Amino acid sequence: MSRFFATGSDSESEESSSADEITPKATGTTFNKPALLLSDDEEDTKRVVRSAKDKRFEELTNIIKTIRNAMKIRDMSKCLEEFEQLYRAFLKSKTIVDKEGVPQFYIRLLADLEDYLNQLWEDKEGKKKMNKNNAKALSTLRQKIRKYNKDFETEIASYKEVLNSSTNVISLCRCQDEESESDDDEDSEDWGSDSVDSGGESEDNEGAAASLAVVFLKKYKDGRRKRHKKIEQVEEEVDEDGEAEEGGWEKVKGGVPLVKEKPKMFAKGTEINSAVVIKKLTEILQARGKKGTDRAAQIELLHALSGISNENNLGQGILVKIKFNIIASLYDYNTNLAAFMKPEMWKKCLECIDELLDILFENNNIFIGENIAEDSENLAISDQPFRVRGCILTLVERMDEEFTKIMQNTDPHSQEYVDNLKDEGRVCGIIDRLLQYLESKGSTEEVCRIYLRRIMHTYYKFDYKAHRRSLGLQGETKSEQDQEESEGEDSAIIMDRLCKFIYAKDRTDRIRTCAILCHIYHHALHSRWYQARDLMLMSHLQDNIQHADPPVQILYNRTMVQLGICAFRQGMIKDAHNALLDIQSSGRAKELLGQGLLMRNMQERNAEQEKIEKRRQVPFHMHINLELLECVYLVSAMLLEIPYMAAHEFDARRRMISKQFHHQLRVGERQPLLGPPESMREHVVAASKAMKMGDWRTCHSFIINEKMNSKVWDLFPETQCVREMLVRKIQEESLRTYLFTYSSVYDSISMETLSEMFELELPTVHSIISKMIINEELMASLDQPTQTVVMHRTEPTSLQNMALQLAEKLGGLVENNERVFDLKQGVYGGYFNRGTRTRP
Repeated sequence: MSRFFATGSDSESEESSSADEITPKATGTTFNKPALLLSDDEEDTKRVVRSAKDKRFEELTNIIKTIRNAMKIRDMSKCLEEFEQLYRAFLKSKTIVDKEGVPQFYIRLLADLEDYLNQLWEDKEGKKKMNKNNAKALSTLRQKIRKYNKDFETEIASYKEVLNSSTNVISLCRCQDEESESDDDEDSEDWGSDSVDSGGESEDNEGAAASLAVVFLKKYKDGRRKRHKKIEQVEEEVDEDGEAEEGGWEKVKGGVPLVKEKPKMFAKGTEINSAVVIKKLTEILQARGKKGTDRAAQIELLHALSGISNENNLGQGILVKIKFNIIASLYDYNTNLAAFMKPEMWKKCLECIDELLDILFENNNIFIGENIAEDSENLAISDQPFRVRGCILTLVERMDEEFTKIMQNTDPHSQEYVDNLKDEGRVCGIIDRLLQYLESKGSTEEVCRIYLRRIMHTYYKFDYKAHRRSLGLQGETKSEQDQEESEGEDSAIIMDRLCKFIYAKDRTDRIRTCAILCHIYHHALHSRWYQARDLMLMSHLQDNIQHADPPVQILYNRTMVQLGICAFRQGMIKDAHNALLDIQSSGRAKELLGQGLLMRNMQERNAEQEKIEKRRQVPFHMHINLELLECVYLVSAMLLEIPYMAAHEFDARRRMISKQFHHQLRVGERQPLLGPPESMREHVVAASKAMKMGDWRTCHSFIINEKMNSKVWDLFPETQCVREMLVRKIQEESLRTYLFTYSSVYDSISMETLSEMFELELPTVHSIISKMIINEELMASLDQPTQTVVMHRTEPTSLQNMALQLAEKLGGLVENNERVFDLKQGVYGGYFNRGTRTRP
């Protein structure tokens, strides 16, 4: 008898089913309960009694299936809900788990779920695309799973070790393979032999029942073949490793090393001439852009074609044409505009452009241009000069844009950014070479375009060597001195020459606008305040800059900020404040300068707009320090606002010079406990309070100290000059504030005393007080023989000031009341016209 009949006969099934059926007996009653009316189908179905273990484990597996389905569609809310249900079901199975142990499928789910959640959490772009409920459920579930998995750390660790161990994989696959092979043999003999018989209560029958599951798993033949392949692959890797250690064999992946043949361009025996190569080039280009075209293979074909044309001396015209198409194919390798070029593609691109420029410089008989039609091209060697359709200026502009994208998409705090930035020297070298070529053969419009590219790589760089020469300093070593002498023009001379050519020759407003802004920026960066200010005022850009495109507006904002910082360095505090006011008062300086995006709602900016704005961002090496910018603005506002507040302390119509500065003062006043200042803003607020009391030394110590020097002041090129200017401005404005605040206390005060108090020269004190008297800010007079300031006592006392404010408010109230009354009565003129009214 076969195993099938031995284990699953009808008599045994009837006996087991009859034994399994439970017939409850009615206790304490003599009558039979009426039987339920059942349909025929329900009577035929037999009741199956399962153990508690099977029930609980089936409930767990069903929930796990639901969780895995939710993981596939990234439904985090469903995952969280089902995980909580799984947790409750596992608690119900606690007694069974204590006996049997934690099931392996449960440990596997916990490990997979934790890895899956960590992967989702690290995917920043994917998290942004999640809706609010899924994002919230992701963070909640991640916290819960990390906390919950602490109880199963050992089981999860052992599971991962088994999963990652190659030896365990081999042994496991072999065992399963041997079982499946034995099952195949038994299948060929009608699923078993007579050795396994009807001894149900014997141990042999238990073994047969246990192997029954293995028998039914034999269906998965494909899986067994995969295991065979996996075993062979792992064994081959192990054997190759051993051979490599013993005899020095070279490890080759994938078996026998295949010799990669070069693509055959032409049939054997074909005569290679210009017409054949041009025809092949046209065939390659026709496949460009089509679906399924391998772009990398296209680039290789074009390289091979250029090699063939070189070998057969087909002329430089065909070679230039092929080079043009190779560079264009490198640019088209990434279909997405936002994606940047891979490093290997970028290196190839630079090399190809250099080679193309070499050919153009060596051969003066090659004419290239966009206006040359394809029919009129002359690529073959002849008496006529070569004519090639193409624009090398467009290729170099695209190369410059690709370099900007590479810098935008690289982490600015990594070594990779520094390595990529080193390529800027090559980019500038290519632009300079093309500039020389176009100056001799290009049109005026093309020269203006390449000049602007050169300007954009120069305007933001501080020329330290020119600065040292202006100060009369020389290099420390002889090699540095020789290098400085051998170097060419200063950046100021280069900028002046390029920009003036654009001013004179350019016919497009955009290029001229960009050149003016870059010129102003460069002047301001090198502390040429008056040239920068005059050029800005003469250009009238501030009148219509709102109509320009966003990149030009960003450049304008950067120029205004640099102009304000330059004015601050020169001691023009009011001009600095006015230049920085628009940027700082908006609260969006980071976004307006193109140095980052602020967090906004999806209603204000969708994903497409965010991508566009990211492409407009300025690379990190061109950024302006935002903390330095804010510090310059707040210090300028302090030097203007504190004397004004002291002069108009009781003026009801006092206006604010800087709202942001007042906001910082209010924040400082609201703090219940005042400690020593830590941030830059706290230092400025503490200095403002000291200046308000006329204490210039304390103000000076808060503005200029080690912490502020390292954060702000040391970032300026002429650090010491800026510090000296700041000290002088603090002394002068503290003197003005002191006179405004305490003039009502003094009858007269000696100018020598004021000079000693604020450590200023006597002529400076005399000048400051004279200006205050002339501008009618201070009601006093100077007594020249005694060098004293005599107060006139015309300022009202605090009580009188309050009375004046009350009178002004009451007058305004009366006027408003009269106006409302007249509107109701329909009579205009109020109280003063009452006498002229005619009585009835």
